[in-house]
Amino acid sequence: MSDFPALPGVYNALFLYIEPVSTILPAILIWFTPGAAWFHHELIPTAHESFASIDPRTRMAIWQLGNCYLLLGMLSSLVFRAIRDALPGNPAAQERILGASLLAMAIADAIRPQTTIAASFIGLPDSLKYHPELWNPTTHGNISFVIVLLLFRAAWFGGIGRTRYYFGQGSRLSSGKTKDS
Repeated sequence: MSDFPALPGVYNALFLYIEPVSTILPAILIWFTPGAAWFHHELIPTAHESFASIDPRTRMAIWQLGNCYLLLGMLSSLVFRAIRDALPGNPAAQERILGASLLAMAIADAIRPQTTIAASFIGLPDSLKYHPELWNPTTHGNISFVIVLLLFRAAWFGGIGRTRYYFGQGSRLSSGKTKDS
């Protein structure tokens, strides 16, 4: 058995490596280069690449959004690794804690007001909403990639491609035993 049976294969690669990098990288891009004005411009794709300066309030809001990106990336990366390292022989406990985190992230993917599916799609001009070929990488990251993450979170909860150790195993008492044992 691996050290992290609750997060095997593609789930491990996606949630332990790819997603954290995809959320930490925007924070670095916002804070350093190309900067907050670039990110602000990228939120809604346009044909021209003018990165006009932004007012201090907008810059602060974009920096705070960068902090949120960094926080999400660090939580999934550091907390998931802590779960793996602290509970290597307890896949049910691993799955229960991972499930709480993944559920919170799935809810955030679907409804949080920052840069996710609904808010990003609603915020697009009508001329871009139904033309993903015109979207830039930031728009695809906020809509397309988040949809993929949400689908993988749902697949994880459904037990697709993995053994279930906690979710879907019947009612459990606080001792970890089923009511039937």
